[in-house]
Amino acid sequence: MIQLTPQMRILLAVKAVDFRKGIDGLAGICRHVLSMDPFSGTVFIFRNRRKTAIRVLTYDGQGYWLCHKRLSKGTFRWWPDESNDRVSVLAVHELQLLLWNGDPGKVRVGPAWKKINISG
Repeated sequence: MIQLTPQMRILLAVKAVDFRKGIDGLAGICRHVLSMDPFSGTVFIFRNRRKTAIRVLTYDGQGYWLCHKRLSKGTFRWWPDESNDRVSVLAVHELQLLLWNGDPGKVRVGPAWKKINISG
């Protein structure tokens, strides 16, 4: 089981990838296209061309996890614009929304912590 924590670095590959690629092919994209180390523990998110499936790749210190989600109907509604960058950074709550086919761009959340002034 993969535990997603707020401290994890989550990177979303903006351009679609060929889902015939397995772990080695996706790790190669991390290395050569995204210029990232696939052994770093970073969570990498990929989508297929038709926007009907996403893959999550991460290394846990012992081996790779590759998770695949394919929608039974429709497409993933939200994805960053391909013209900006090769990679986009996501927070854990944004990844959770994406996995449930939500739009992380439309959700507003408060800060992770709030400084409280106790001195009256």
